[in-house]
Parts: sequence; structure tokens; C-alpha cells
Amino acid sequence: MDLLIVTGISGAGKSLAVRALEDMGYFCIDNIPAGLLADFAELVLNRQISLGKVAMVLDSRGCRSAEGLEKGLRELSARNFSFKVLFLNAADEVIARRYQETRRRHPLAHAMDYTTQQAIQMERQIMAPLFEQADYIVDTSLLSTAQLRERLVGLFLANDNSAMALNIMSFGFKFGQPREADIVFDVRCLPNPFYVPELKMQTGLDQAVVDFVMGHETSQELLKRMLDLLEFSLPLYIKEGKSQLTIAVGCTGGKHRSITFARKIADFCKEKGYLPNVQHRDIHRKQ
Repeated sequence: MDLLIVTGISGAGKSLAVRALEDMGYFCIDNIPAGLLADFAELVLNRQISLGKVAMVLDSRGCRSAEGLEKGLRELSARNFSFKVLFLNAADEVIARRYQETRRRHPLAHAMDYTTQQAIQMERQIMAPLFEQADYIVDTSLLSTAQLRERLVGLFLANDNSAMALNIMSFGFKFGQPREADIVFDVRCLPNPFYVPELKMQTGLDQAVVDFVMGHETSQELLKRMLDLLEFSLPLYIKEGKSQLTIAVGCTGGKHRSITFARKIADFCKEKGYLPNVQHRDIHRKQ
């Protein structure tokens, strides 16, 4: 049984993640109490139910303390069940805004008469053990529904053929740096196509922009040094046992230089046998 624990902060997108996982063939069970994790896994195996890939959603609704959560995880490990943890996260202000927009109450706010902010902070304390041992962390603060689905597809379909799920993301610093990034490359030091009138409305997906960006010796040298670093370091991450690595490339607006470099890095990684998932986070944002 391929067991995945889906967890995270309430309002970060677990329901959306579950729907995406179901489309990828996972059998999903929502709101499992922490104390029943091992019992449910045991039940599935003892009855020889062929579920294949199983995703269990575990959050603050099924556990009211970090100690209870840790106990449930220890029991799962004690019975020799191997599992991975997907943690959905988002900034506090984003979570609060989502609850305000949907006019829903945070589960802990409803159960313990907290304000939304108090509930978020309490939940972070409860979920800390899972955050610390998460195999995959996805910050949804700036992701659309489609982008979240794309990220999950890249993680859990790519894992079938690769020792490490590799995500390559372009972004604009003006919209915030990706929290989940393991490696961040800043290409704002390069000539900017935004100031070339005929290139301003194009993106790094257009060959004219690529030609402009890579037509400078500094760009070629910077890319070479980035690729040398990745060629050396990626096998080390795999050897260390890292199951997910996110490489983020940022420019000012996330439309020209960052996209060009992200695509170049992705092409290089494909040549080296990796299966990168490429996402251009801010390509459709207004400048």
C-alpha cells in the first residue's frame, strides 16, 4: 500500500489537493483521527483490500494536541507502515482572508471559541510535528487552483519515474518569493526585456525574448554557473534522501528573464535524466 498523509493548515487547500489526488488514482479518506491512523492501515492490510495508493487526510479536526499527533505517527511507524507526508501551507494573512471571503469559521475557532488568528496559531502548534517531518511542503499562498493541481501532478506522477520530484518555478520578486523554494536564483541583474517596447508584452515563452535575454554574455555565463552548481548538487540531494526539491528563478515581474532561465534549467535537467515539473507562477499577473 502506497500511503500518503495529506495534512496542513486549515484553509491551505487540502480539499483541492484531495480532489487532484483522487484524479491520480488515490483512494482518499478525509478527517482521520490521529489515533486511528495505524488501525485503519492495519484493517486495510488484514482484509487484503486492494486500494493501491491511499491518501489519509489528517488535520486539527482529528487531533487537538501535538502530543496526540506524535503518538499517532509513532504507532504507525511502530507497526512498520511506511508513509510520506504532504503538508499544505499558506501565510497567516492568506488563511485569514480565505475564511473571511468564504464566511466560514476555522475549525478550532468554532470548537474552542478562538478568534481566527488565535485558531491559526494554535493549529500551527498542533501540526508542528507533521510540518517538521513532511516529505512534501506546498505553499499555496500565491497558487491558483490550477497551479496547485499542476504542482501535485508534478510531485506524485513524476515520483513514479524519478528518485526525487523536481519542481522548477519562475516567479516575480514583486509578488513575493516562494516559501517552498529550496534553491533560489535571482536573475534581476541581467538586462530586462521589459524596457524593450516590442518585447514588453511578450514573455520568456516567446523566442524573441529568449534571444534577447541569452544574447548577452553575462546571461550565458550566469546560466553556465547555475547549471554547474545543479549538476554537482542534485545527486547529493538524492543521496541525502530528499524526495522533493524546488528550484525557483526570480526576476522583477516573473515574465521575461525568470521564465527564460527556468526553461533553460528544465531542459538541462531533462538531459540529465530528471523529470522536472515546470511552473511559471506569475506569467499571467498584471505588471
